[in-house]
Amino acid sequence: MAKILVIDDERSIRNTLSDILSLEGHKVDVAEDGEQGFKKASESKFDAVFCDIKMPKMDGLEVLAKLHDSFPELPIVMISGHGDIDTAVESIKNGAFDYIQKPLDLNRLLVTLRNALDRSTLVTETKTLKKKVNSKYKMIGETPAMLKVKEMIDRVAPTDARVLITGSNGTGKEAVAHWIHEKSNRASAPFVEVNCAAIPSELIESELFGHVKGSFTGAVKDKAGKFEQADGGTLFLDEIGDMSLAAQAKVLRALQENRITRIGSDKDVTVNVRVVAATNKNLREEIEKNNFREDLYHRLSVILIHVPTLNERIDDIPLLVDDFIKTCCEEQNFPVKKITDDAIAELKKINWRGNIRELRNVIERLVILCGNEITADDVKNYANVF
Repeated sequence: MAKILVIDDERSIRNTLSDILSLEGHKVDVAEDGEQGFKKASESKFDAVFCDIKMPKMDGLEVLAKLHDSFPELPIVMISGHGDIDTAVESIKNGAFDYIQKPLDLNRLLVTLRNALDRSTLVTETKTLKKKVNSKYKMIGETPAMLKVKEMIDRVAPTDARVLITGSNGTGKEAVAHWIHEKSNRASAPFVEVNCAAIPSELIESELFGHVKGSFTGAVKDKAGKFEQADGGTLFLDEIGDMSLAAQAKVLRALQENRITRIGSDKDVTVNVRVVAATNKNLREEIEKNNFREDLYHRLSVILIHVPTLNERIDDIPLLVDDFIKTCCEEQNFPVKKITDDAIAELKKINWRGNIRELRNVIERLVILCGNEITADDVKNYANVF
């Protein structure tokens, strides 16, 4: 059931729409002019609005403009008379979801409402999903080492400069890459991630550059690679230190020429991609061992961001623990648990070889195994698993 507002100065139209929508199971409120309609829409939450164009006190276009400014995701369907079609079309350009011409067509009315509500639901679900994604990649920390990382992200993100993120496993390199994308001009475009260590060397080129049908056994149809999928957005090459030399050569060409070629094809595909890479290896040592191309290193490392280990930012542990406890309790449907100062002090003594990832796992273990309050003894009993 949706809550619908009908704004129209004609009583017959108001009554007709109210009856039709009520029969469909919706809750309907009505307003007899634009001024009253805007007031009701401002004071109560509606899922959709039907608004006449020509009305006293405040016409429909003014109502549309004000509602669109205040509630940009609220679907507004304009009701137009025969002579108002040009105006109705103009209203679409100014943010209206659709328009319906008088006399009202029942089928058109219900289809339009259904589409409007479907879009509204999709927008809500997308925002919820985006919120979950953003919460997964939080940048928590106020120590000098973390403030330096945050400052670098803020300075670099608005540019198209390539970034190489270094740091040990579990420090949060992926979170840094996500925030560079989220704060960039490409935030509305795709963020495509490739874990170079998880893909077999014989498949990495197909994964990155795509292939055409019949180019190798198993290539049953054309497939776009990650470079094409990330066109206009950001391509995150995680664990790039594990990429084969053959794939490195092709990545270098893609960065130099902004073009890629699918396996089995002789046609170039132009791509507009910002590349952010990450590694837990010392690439300069890998270059000395002839495991990594020096020219690719210089292409990738226009900006270098080093993510500190948890042992280098011990004073961030209270903030991290507080966030992890809330998240874990929510995931497990537990009331939010407390942790004592002595327990925090014990956590600070631990050598965090697994960094943020290890701390997160320890907190989840404590949330599950301990009572309503996590104590120092709990940390001593359950934190160390080696």
